[in-house]
Amino acid sequence: MQDFRKLDVWRRAHELVLTVYRTTQALPKEELFGVTMQLRRTATAIPSRIAEGCGREVNAEFVADLRRALVACNETEYLLLLAKDPGFMKTEIYENLSAETVEVRKMIYGLLRRL
Repeated sequence: MQDFRKLDVWRRAHELVLTVYRTTQALPKEELFGVTMQLRRTATAIPSRIAEGCGREVNAEFVADLRRALVACNETEYLLLLAKDPGFMKTEIYENLSAETVEVRKMIYGLLRRL
């Protein structure tokens, strides 16, 4: 069991969530219960799964939580695309958030290799 706050990957994922929350405030209000909520939910799942895994006593369970975090990264990437394509999100913002999501995913893969 370890303190999730000490993991670089958790801190980076947490920053991603904060950026997603700030960004989605500008999405159309009619999307509040659509892409906005879904995007916030999936982005939040990434650091949440990492934190949950840090509370596990068995590495195999931590690995399972990290794999679920990877799934949340993929879902977040899709929802970012879904926000961009109809014009809810500017392309530049999409590209930055997508690149950050990819970076978090790479960091999770790196952590998985070390376990």
